[in-house]
Amino acid sequence: MTKQSRRKFTGDFKAKVVMEALKERSTVEELAKKYDLHPTQINTWKREAAGKLASAFDS
Repeated sequence: MTKQSRRKFTGDFKAKVVMEALKERSTVEELAKKYDLHPTQINTWKREAAGKLASAFDS
């Protein structure tokens, strides 16, 4: 039995997936299959992006 290593995703990849999810042309489940991810991971990235978006407008 071999140990499976954790995958690391770049910020660009996460942004691409989140932007597609926000456009709502595909469901989170469809995107998860397309990118070989768990739907929960996409939703987590969406929440993180939304939290950081508000700080972009702080002056």
